[in-house]
Amino acid sequence: MKIFASLGLAVSLAATAFAMPATAQSSDPDNMLVITTKNGDIDIQLRPDLAPSHVERIKELAKEGFYDGVVFHRVIDGFMAQTGDPTGTGMGGSDKPDLKAEFSDETFDRGTVGMARSQDPNSANSQFFIMLADGDFLDGQYTVVGDVVSGMETVDAIKKGDPAQNGSVDEPDAMVKVTVGGDAG
Repeated sequence: MKIFASLGLAVSLAATAFAMPATAQSSDPDNMLVITTKNGDIDIQLRPDLAPSHVERIKELAKEGFYDGVVFHRVIDGFMAQTGDPTGTGMGGSDKPDLKAEFSDETFDRGTVGMARSQDPNSANSQFFIMLADGDFLDGQYTVVGDVVSGMETVDAIKKGDPAQNGSVDEPDAMVKVTVGGDAG
């Protein structure tokens, strides 16, 4: 009996240990990014434990209203939806300095949010992408900043781009408003 009780306690403790980080993070409204689109909201749990500088940048830009009205300029069906460029070309960013890479062991699964960058690993600025499908080939090469926790159906509804044009979108959908937590302003 004692062995089974110990085993039950060990299983219970292990389950609690695995559940604690997600619970602790999901209860932190300061690290919840809400993207409002014409089709609904996308709730993203930001991960400062993985990428503190990148998460801080996204929150700072969101609070400044930088992302409001910015389009999803590159959307590749079965891969990802990219946004965060105020010019809508994929070549723009904020006036803030680029960020040093914060790569981790996190996998790029469907719903993972990562920072876009150029060939230089230390070139992320304001652009980010949401995975429409698993993409483990990106693991360890791009900075993971969060995960969609609600609204993947809204992400799936974002207008797709032309595969022959690297996902470039004609008349793209936009992020109407982007807020952090319950901050509406």
